[in-house]
Parts: sequence; structure tokens; C-alpha cells
Amino acid sequence: MEVSVHGKNFEGAIRAFRKKTQKDGVVKESRQRNNGFEKPSRRRKRKCEESIIRRRKVRKGETVF
Repeated sequence: MEVSVHGKNFEGAIRAFRKKTQKDGVVKESRQRNNGFEKPSRRRKRKCEESIIRRRKVRKGETVF
């Protein structure tokens, strides 16, 4: 992941970096890995929710004629 700094605007670069990492889900995944154990019922629910989000993203890219 790469963020460019224009001039001396480090705060803007940090803000852009945080936005990109949040959008990619890096922080969420890191927290899940550090937390350790996840109950099986919660894991199934999370996977189902993630699949719904993936399907919505795919549909968003499709065009209907």
C-alpha cells in the first residue's frame, strides 16, 4: 500500500493511509487475528455477512441492459 505526501502535508497522508487500510479491511483482520479464539457460531455468522458483502460488490460492478 502506498500513499504519497505532497509538500509537508503529513497529516493528510496519514489520513489517506488510514482510509485505505480501513477500506481494505486490514485493521479489522488484524484485530481478529490478535483476538484469538472465535466461537463457531460467531464465525459462521461473520463468514455469511462477508459473503453477502462480496456479492453486493460483484453486483455493483455489473451493468444491466
